[in-house]
Amino acid sequence: MNAEYEIRRFEPAAPGEPGYPEATAWDSAVSFGFHEERSTDERVQESIARSRVDGAVYTGAYQTGQPAPYSLGSEVPVATFGSQPSTLNIGFGRLLDAHLITGVTVRTSHRRRGLLRRMMTEDLTLAKGNGIAIAALTASEASIYGRFGFGVATAEQSITVDTSAKFQLNHTPVGTVEVADPKVLLELAPQVFARLHNEQPGSIGRQEFYRQLAAGASSREGGPDAKVKAALHYALDGTVDGYVSYRFGGWDKTPATMEIVDLVAATPAAYLELWQYLAAIDLVERVTWNEAPVDNPLTWALTDSRCVAAANPRDLLWLRILDVRQALEARAFAADGTLVLRVADGLGLTAGTFSVEVRDGSAQVSASAAAPDLELDITALSSIYLGAVNPVSLAAAGRVQEHTEGAAFLAARLFALERPAHCLTHF
Repeated sequence: MNAEYEIRRFEPAAPGEPGYPEATAWDSAVSFGFHEERSTDERVQESIARSRVDGAVYTGAYQTGQPAPYSLGSEVPVATFGSQPSTLNIGFGRLLDAHLITGVTVRTSHRRRGLLRRMMTEDLTLAKGNGIAIAALTASEASIYGRFGFGVATAEQSITVDTSAKFQLNHTPVGTVEVADPKVLLELAPQVFARLHNEQPGSIGRQEFYRQLAAGASSREGGPDAKVKAALHYALDGTVDGYVSYRFGGWDKTPATMEIVDLVAATPAAYLELWQYLAAIDLVERVTWNEAPVDNPLTWALTDSRCVAAANPRDLLWLRILDVRQALEARAFAADGTLVLRVADGLGLTAGTFSVEVRDGSAQVSASAAAPDLELDITALSSIYLGAVNPVSLAAAGRVQEHTEGAAFLAARLFALERPAHCLTHF
């Protein structure tokens, strides 16, 4: 243990409470670590207020000795680490409690001191001790988290959609779309997202920030966004089952472009009909979205699929199984079969050899002394968990060792889900 630093975990305090200065110092350190501009006191207060709603816990590494003259004081952490509870849709309508990790930074001058490994190991061990079977994060750098057992589980892409006369959907509307004051999404956005969350594998429960983002009450740049507009999709029974928040890109862009801020649709019809609405907006011939699914129904619904230009496919959700038996027995499976998995875990949290026997879509997992059909690291198993990463591909890449012929293909059939995994929540 490095005696130069003290690791402290705390819940963010409200303004006026004794721990509020500690929370503001932590928040400022996170902003610095992600190269953001210095936040105003008001923005820091809003950020901490949202963290309190989300049930976040802040962890910081603090210098125990005297900092260098004129440098930041010892009250400002040299490394940060945040966590909060949420739920993950693991397929077939099942939600699993998940431990979300965010706000991970290490000050440049204090790297290679083992601070991230110490904070990560302690945090994951605590989460497992609290009965949590899986942890999740989104990564700013892809090379960092594999060594802690995290594997890529979902992907997203940016799309540019040509909404000129070429845009024709093979879809007959079953609902209606109406423009609304974006403020109504402060109430409606969580309700609509909850419906999607219960249906969409890979979905992570959203934080307080998202309803404010959808309503234009806040933005990723900080502060409200007066440019945000909103439209709601109504099902046949009159309920709101989808919405889109969007903003005009400005007259200096050619062609004129609408930028999607947030699009949530609880049904396939709502998804397509919100796109029909966007394509019908006057004076606009292009719509962009940075959080589109890689397997996008819009592309297949268009008469001319080339209206959708996809770019920058990238990983989004990274998962880390903390308890193999608990995680596998929690989810439903698409086929029956038996596999023996030998799982390595560099942090020692859940290594072992496991017999996974699936009958009628449910798994019984037990320790096994049998020879493994597949040998893999917890990183690979975490990637396979939501069915979006094929074990056959991982075997071809050398990430999974197949000791029984056909075992990787069997794993692919077992872990398949009812629809492609996708996550709309950044954190």
